Amino acid sequence: MDKIFQSVVAVSGVITSFLFGGWPLLLNIFLAFVVIDYITGLIASGIQGQLNSKVGWKGIARKVVMFLIIAVAHMVDILLEIQTDMIRNAVIFFYLANELLSIIENAGRIGIPIPRILLNAVEALKGRVRNK
Repeated sequence: MDKIFQSVVAVSGVITSFLFGGWPLLLNIFLAFVVIDYITGLIASGIQGQLNSKVGWKGIARKVVMFLIIAVAHMVDILLEIQTDMIRNAVIFFYLANELLSIIENAGRIGIPIPRILLNAVEALKGRVRNK
């Protein structure tokens, strides 16, 4: 059993390294935003009586495709010999802004007020995407 676990971890590491160039902090933050967005979406839909498994699967599929596009962006960095992962990071910032906006929208659907500083953070992320 230990060998199977070690093999799974090793293969996962190789795949992650190939697809994303490792697992940087920025990708950790994006993963957290994705999970939080999904959970807040479920809560908001549940409160509004709009839970739908088809919509849920569509949401999961969209999030998987976002990770695939980030992987493609990393490969473009490799093709263009960009050592700083500039394109991958710009794509992650783009999706971070979208996820943050979606989290805020979900909170609004639940009836939770949003602090102005968080709304300003969305604008800052959008500006960072435009600059990259």
